[in-house]
Amino acid sequence: MTDGGRHPRITLLTMSEVVEVKGYVGNFQVKILKKARYVDEKECTACGECTKVCPVVWPDEFDLGLSSRRAIFSPFPQAVPSAYVININECLGHNPVVCAKCVEACDKGCINFHLSDEEIVEEVGSIIVATGLEVYDPTELDEYGYTRFENVLTSLEFERLINAGGPTKGELIRPTDRKRPRSIGFIQCVGSRSARKGGNYCSNVCCMNTVKSTLMLKEHYPDMEIKVFYIDIRAFGKGFEDLYRRSRRLGVQYLRGLPGAVEETPERTLTVAVENTVTGRLQILDLDMLVLAIGIKPASSTQKLQEMLGLQLSPDGFFLEAHPKLLPVDAATRGLFYAGCAEGPKDIKESVTQASAAAARAIRLMHEGKITSEPITSMVVPEHCKSCGKCAEVCPYNVITVDVKKKIPAVVNTAACAGCGTCAAECPFGAITMNHFTDTQILQQVEALLEEDPREKILAFACNWCSYAGADYAGVSRLQYPPNVRLIRTMCSGRVDERFIWHGFLKGAPVVLVSGCHIGDCHYIDANHWTEKRVKKVHKKMSKLGIRPERLQLEWISAAEGLRFSEVMKRMETLRQGVTQDEISETIEILKNQKK
Repeated sequence: MTDGGRHPRITLLTMSEVVEVKGYVGNFQVKILKKARYVDEKECTACGECTKVCPVVWPDEFDLGLSSRRAIFSPFPQAVPSAYVININECLGHNPVVCAKCVEACDKGCINFHLSDEEIVEEVGSIIVATGLEVYDPTELDEYGYTRFENVLTSLEFERLINAGGPTKGELIRPTDRKRPRSIGFIQCVGSRSARKGGNYCSNVCCMNTVKSTLMLKEHYPDMEIKVFYIDIRAFGKGFEDLYRRSRRLGVQYLRGLPGAVEETPERTLTVAVENTVTGRLQILDLDMLVLAIGIKPASSTQKLQEMLGLQLSPDGFFLEAHPKLLPVDAATRGLFYAGCAEGPKDIKESVTQASAAAARAIRLMHEGKITSEPITSMVVPEHCKSCGKCAEVCPYNVITVDVKKKIPAVVNTAACAGCGTCAAECPFGAITMNHFTDTQILQQVEALLEEDPREKILAFACNWCSYAGADYAGVSRLQYPPNVRLIRTMCSGRVDERFIWHGFLKGAPVVLVSGCHIGDCHYIDANHWTEKRVKKVHKKMSKLGIRPERLQLEWISAAEGLRFSEVMKRMETLRQGVTQDEISETIEILKNQKK
């Protein structure tokens, strides 16, 4: 962080929040809210005289409440910029009559209560999403007594307690009596690998963090009794197995099984009941202190940023990469990349590796100073355009301009067009064509797929980024689904024109499926809203014509939902089996008469 702050081509905006992102790859406009520090960061030398006179005492967030700070403080040691900050919600000085002692103590006059939040707009070519993580709050797991017993700590609190720069200067003490504990227990997978509470995924770092802590304790306190309660020890990284074995050689006891209950004795020690699954016996142990190895959660800003940037999330709530093997740091939206725990739980080594890869991908995209756009864009045929403005209304990127009053045909900014095809599907005059996904190409795919034995097939339109990728994930996961599914890939479910659906029924399809991203997760911001409206409109027409609306299904399937894709296709097969040949023939006759 210090190196980044000194770099002439890196601008660090601390205490800042991204509030809006507009534009496209190569031309993003990022609106940032920079919150007021109430201290001039360029003039402040972090001498600390202001904190000595501040009367407000508050729990220190960096030490997780194990120490205190003042209302004017440095967030953590070696913070960048090296300047103090005032929490205005705690400070009394914004009313000078009440306080303002820090203003008097500051010889350089750095403190200014009249500063206000600042709005900054940055124009950038690419964005790396590195939102970090949050740790699991174990208060809901009350069987471990975290809210009831002072000597039960989280692994993060324990880290600060044994850190040389922590509240006790690295001296391990019990919170209740300030004495060194003689025995310590570590409970693994708190908030991880649990379908009931917390996440059902492995948080990756907890096992080795505990092994590291046991090594540090044995190094400073060789006689200390240490027990680790675990499900599995996952020491899969380079050199990790050696550290685990070294921990065991030093006398750390690893018990396979998680405690079922924790109680406190009158002496403030902890009684832990655990079934050792190796021996099959229930063990009652007395410990002076208990440490909960808490798991990792996505950052709280993930949902907001996902909506802002049109990104996708995995079932665990982390950001979803474009491809787990071929594009592990790329988002589905071009020009966006991931680094660190934004994409999933990982340790420092993996985070650094991914950050380097994300930086390289961004450089590769931008080093020429120009962007080569994808050919999958929409194109207006001016002779057919009636200047109705429908295309501009539905475009999620606002890249279509049309003058309805002057009847000037629509124009597409091809550099900014993302190629969803919603405009082509909604154009009532057929004046918009989408390169590589033209109406003719898709209609011919429908005909080819239903040329032989159409009654035995399921016709499915699948969004490239979600449901089609979900089908791919189902295959990678070896999940079974009916082999008679015939997929037609479109860049977005918004590209599926009414005519494609009617043409499928006309060619004898018993059932048709339209599938895409979940509402709110669309790769093209909100294009799938138009899919939903279009399918509802087709359902109404089917009812009027006497065609069962159930034969047209709309399903939202994400790229990570291979199991859901498999289940949906099984339901579609059940539905297909209920459609008779007479019903199909009657549908074809109705649609032929409609054309006449």
